[in-house]
Amino acid sequence: MRRDLWPAGFAAVLLAVLSGCSNDPGFAGVPGMREAEAGAVGACAYVSDIRGRPGVYGPLADQGVKYTRNQILAEARDAGANTVVFDKVVPGAAVYELHAVAYRC
Repeated sequence: MRRDLWPAGFAAVLLAVLSGCSNDPGFAGVPGMREAEAGAVGACAYVSDIRGRPGVYGPLADQGVKYTRNQILAEARDAGANTVVFDKVVPGAAVYELHAVAYRC
């Protein structure tokens, strides 16, 4: 491949790979779901407890946590919930597992 075409070719391949992931709720988010505090779901119906583990750590830790949170939101939606309460995470601490409780409000 000619050197002057390499960046354009690389960008095209990268775009194709990322567009294949666009339907993944971990990347795209979960419309219709809301996050709430524990005190705000007293009148809601319990649906499920959901756990998830980020697949990446180190420099990608924040993206791994965000992806896992979105996956939990998608699982809660699929179980019939519309609201999720995540356990508190200590700022700056490494996150090895996320836990959330799903509710239908």
